[in-house]
Amino acid sequence: MPDSNIQYGDPTVDPNRLQPGRKPPAPEHAAARKTVPQTILLDADDTLWENNIYFERAIAAFISYLDHRVHTPEEVREHLNVCERATIAAHGYGLKSFRKSLIHCFEDLSHSPATPDKHARIVSFTDSIAEHEIELLPGVAPTLHDLARRHRLILVTKGNLEEQTNKLERSGLAPLFSAVEVLAEKHDSAYRDVTRRHACEQALTWMVGNSPRSDINPALAAGLNAVFIPHDYTWVLEHEVVNQPPTGQHLLELPTFADLTAHF
Repeated sequence: MPDSNIQYGDPTVDPNRLQPGRKPPAPEHAAARKTVPQTILLDADDTLWENNIYFERAIAAFISYLDHRVHTPEEVREHLNVCERATIAAHGYGLKSFRKSLIHCFEDLSHSPATPDKHARIVSFTDSIAEHEIELLPGVAPTLHDLARRHRLILVTKGNLEEQTNKLERSGLAPLFSAVEVLAEKHDSAYRDVTRRHACEQALTWMVGNSPRSDINPALAAGLNAVFIPHDYTWVLEHEVVNQPPTGQHLLELPTFADLTAHF
C-alpha cells in the first residue's frame, strides 16, 4: 500500500512550491530554462526505474515466512526498519546490507541463530531483486533523450557502486549522462562536493528525485534547486518533511517524470 505519512511544508510560503497532487503550471521563466543550458542531477532508484517495490515484495515474503506468533506484521516491519538503519550505518546500502538486515531481524525475533536452511530461504527472498529486469518508469527514456539535447545530465545516486553501475548499464540510459556519481550517502556536503567536481553553477543546477530525505532537502541545503517527483512506494526510511526552498532557490513538484520537458 502507498504510504500516506509523507509530510509536506506549507505550500503557501513560496509560489515555486506546489501542493501535492496539483499539476504545476509552466512558470514564466520555464522558457528561459529551455534555452539556457542547465545541469540536471538525477536520482536513479524510483526516479528513473522501479526499485523499492521489489524490496517491499521481498519483505512481505519474509514476514509471511517468519509468521511470528507474538509480533504483528506491522511490529515485525518496525523491527526490520531498526535493523536496516543499524546495518546501513555499519555496511552501507545495497542488497548485501539488506540481506544482513533480514537475517538480523529473523534472529532477533526468533531468539536463535538462523539455521543454514533458514538462512538460505531468507537469502532467496532477495535473489529476485538482483535478477529482476530494469523497469523504467513511464516516460523516462524519451524525456531523458529530450533533456540531453539541451542540458547536461549527471546521475547522482547512492548505494553499492557495482550494483548501481550494473543497473545503469542494464537500463540502456548510460550514454545520456555526462557523468555518474555513486555516493555512500546523500547529504548537503556530498552535493557540494559533486557540484565542485563538475563545476556546476548553483543557480543553474537542479536535483531531480523522489526522496525528500536524500534528493530534495540536502540539495536545497547545498544551495541547489530541486524537482520533487513523488513515488507511491518510496522507501519508508527516505520519508521526511519536504523543506521550503531558501530565498533565491526553486523547488518544483511534478506528478510525472515526463513533465520535466515542460520546464527544461
